[in-house]
Amino acid sequence: MKTSLTLAVATAIALSAGMAAARDQIRIVGSSTVFPYTQAVVEEFGNTSGFPAPILESTGTGGGMKIFCEGIGANFADVTGASRAMKPSEYELCAKNGVTDVSEALIGYDGLSIAVSRASKSDWALTLEQIYLALAAEVPVGDGWGANPYKKWSEIDASLPDVEIVAYGPPPTSGTRDAFVELAMHEGCKRLPYVKNGGFDKKWVKENCSRMRQDGPFVEAGENDNLIVQRIEADPNALGIFGYSFLYENEDKLMGVPVDGIAPSADTIADFSYEIARPLFVYVKNAHRGVIPGLNEFLGEYVSDRAMSADGYLVERGLVPLSPQALAKVQDTVMNAQNMAAPE
Repeated sequence: MKTSLTLAVATAIALSAGMAAARDQIRIVGSSTVFPYTQAVVEEFGNTSGFPAPILESTGTGGGMKIFCEGIGANFADVTGASRAMKPSEYELCAKNGVTDVSEALIGYDGLSIAVSRASKSDWALTLEQIYLALAAEVPVGDGWGANPYKKWSEIDASLPDVEIVAYGPPPTSGTRDAFVELAMHEGCKRLPYVKNGGFDKKWVKENCSRMRQDGPFVEAGENDNLIVQRIEADPNALGIFGYSFLYENEDKLMGVPVDGIAPSADTIADFSYEIARPLFVYVKNAHRGVIPGLNEFLGEYVSDRAMSADGYLVERGLVPLSPQALAKVQDTVMNAQNMAAPE
């Protein structure tokens, strides 16, 4: 009875101080793209550290941010992965709920790969303009702007395959979707003569070029990127949109589609010549350090040279690594619990 009372008092003190109550396992949520990398660290940590393996959930970037920002304490996640940077609105949600001390770690780079089955008989190569015209809800129609009429790739350009447009991609809650809209759809839209010659600004592009079509050719396949891989394996004419690690792990079955003449690879993503490249992040709740058993040790494993360097085991999973200088900066940020600045 005395022990239970002591534990209850200690828990209450920890929570009142804004700290997380002790828990046996680290809890991690977030991006499906970051998931394979975090999973590799979880496995290594569980096998070598003496601590229990963390609990890891693939919730999508948006879903992970929502969970991460819910509050401080044993009922709330310690870490979230993200395939884009934290948004100002998410930072404000965190602050509102008392999550005010957060470290942001850039873990490496990823390419938003467009891939097709190796069984495809078509010669695939696309431009950002063609991608936009195939997948956007609204496109130039006649002299105006209206609902997307294209059903086949060949209707967009006679040089493209004469097959139905079918592309499996992530849902709106996914950071992959956010990044794809910004890096592929917006950029493709800007290049259209209707937009380029019309003098439309960035605000117009964001308001009119962000919606993916919902009449069939673009299929939201959920947060499970492995499901997208399975679907394009089954349909040689379908395209899939996902992080580079899933293409890297399935190169025997899939091939990357060149975009503006550049195919996704570790080299083209690292030097950003592949235009749909993006940074990947992990966010850490600093109030949980020293309270959740093993959290500091887990973070040390995640940002270690043996995990994140050019020769690290995360590169074997498809992560495009940071430069040695950038990695040293991330290691300093994470291990010294440096708090991120408010995003703009």
